[in-house]
Amino acid sequence: MTDRAFLVQLDGYGLTTAEICYFMPDLPSIIQTFAWQEYDAAPDFPVLFDFLDYWRREIVAEIQSVRIAHEKLIRPANWRSVDGVISWED
Repeated sequence: MTDRAFLVQLDGYGLTTAEICYFMPDLPSIIQTFAWQEYDAAPDFPVLFDFLDYWRREIVAEIQSVRIAHEKLIRPANWRSVDGVISWED
């Protein structure tokens, strides 16, 4: 069985973390935070925006701000040439 996280990364998704700052209507002077993390596709972030739409429809808390961090974990290997020769004798 193949790991779901690995499969979505092969489809171009990367690990996305969002810090959602919000306040409840009965306590408007207290900002609270919620950490959300899922695999999503930058720069459109369809999974995150679906979650935020759900939040606006179903949760009685007003979003003040959203900060996003994204890292595409699977990528081509990087290489660089190095001047020099390594030799050894058997």
